[in-house]
Amino acid sequence: MTAATATKSAVYVGTYEKYNNGSIEGAWLNLDDYADRDDFYAACQELHGPGEHEFMFQDFEGIPDGMVSESHIDAEVWDWLALDDDDKELLAVYRDHVDSDGTLEQAQDAYQGRASTAEDAVEQIFSECYTIPRELESYIDWSRVVRDWEYDGYTFARHDGEIFVFRAV
Repeated sequence: MTAATATKSAVYVGTYEKYNNGSIEGAWLNLDDYADRDDFYAACQELHGPGEHEFMFQDFEGIPDGMVSESHIDAEVWDWLALDDDDKELLAVYRDHVDSDGTLEQAQDAYQGRASTAEDAVEQIFSECYTIPRELESYIDWSRVVRDWEYDGYTFARHDGEIFVFRAV
């Protein structure tokens, strides 16, 4: 779900009954319009009218993978909606590339930095942690450091033209 922060958060809501009868009739509901999951389900009920409906979430946008399935929407979606854009982006990248069930706290703990290339990211992280003598800088093969870190469980995730680095936790 790489577009989680670039688009509104919405879900297309139909019902299994309509689907089984050959119709995908439903509507896009903007999740920002609802205080919580209960309010959202009340809107789904209002959308489809009286009766007991088994709601079908046929598509979604602007929400990290794993928070919405065909028949379920997690209550944590509204916690995610309350995050600022930087935290949303960090969590979305973490869930897409490291742990699909990860929390913001786990993403923040694992996050090491970002740069335009993996090599630049590793060099930046190294320079923040260590003082590398100027005369030795040209001897470091940053692509090999990246390879070694990948073997050690680090994740280098490409998102919107940048590389996010997460250490194994």
